[in-house]
Amino acid sequence: MTVHQLSENNSILNTFIAEIRDKKIQKDAMRFRRNIERIGEIMGYEMSKQLPYITKAVTTPLGTKLIDLIDDKIVLCSILRAGLPLHQGLLNYFDKAENAFISAYRKIKPNGDFDIRVEYFASPSLQDKTLFLADPMLATGQSLVSTYKALLSHGTPKELHIFAVIGSSDGIDYISKYLPKQTHLWIATVDDTLNNHGYIIPGLGDAGDLAFGDKL
Repeated sequence: MTVHQLSENNSILNTFIAEIRDKKIQKDAMRFRRNIERIGEIMGYEMSKQLPYITKAVTTPLGTKLIDLIDDKIVLCSILRAGLPLHQGLLNYFDKAENAFISAYRKIKPNGDFDIRVEYFASPSLQDKTLFLADPMLATGQSLVSTYKALLSHGTPKELHIFAVIGSSDGIDYISKYLPKQTHLWIATVDDTLNNHGYIIPGLGDAGDLAFGDKL
């Protein structure tokens, strides 16, 4: 797996990462969602440099210009519900992409362990297409692996790109073992630690709750 950690080079991205982490600023749910969306836009721009291009003629009012344009069939899938703002940021740039949505959540056991449950799933065919899989928090990595396995019921993509805002080192190691070797991970920043409940430290808290409110 190839890891592209965007925060390794300083940019305006740092501002958006700082704001989604800041416990005072993140109380503004609309700003939190917008910051995740902006991070998705930056990731989409950087990732677009890796796609295949084809030269096409574009007719202007005064003539014709040859321009290199993306030549790929893309399906953008987000993990509900936390992935929705990140999905929107990517969709702002890849507006011709097909879309898929899937739910994945932790089912806590009495001993404190958890299973990953995948339930709602809506997707076009993925066969021989480029799959973008968006989930803002890459903690243990189990949700991403379970989601990818479920998606294969709709075909095998030719290429897999994972988009995450904050990840853990353990989570990255985990998905690298279970996802295709040619997978690309596009991630804003990486934290080293997971707590006993599988949450990223220092992380930012629960991205889904911060974006859309507490759940029962």
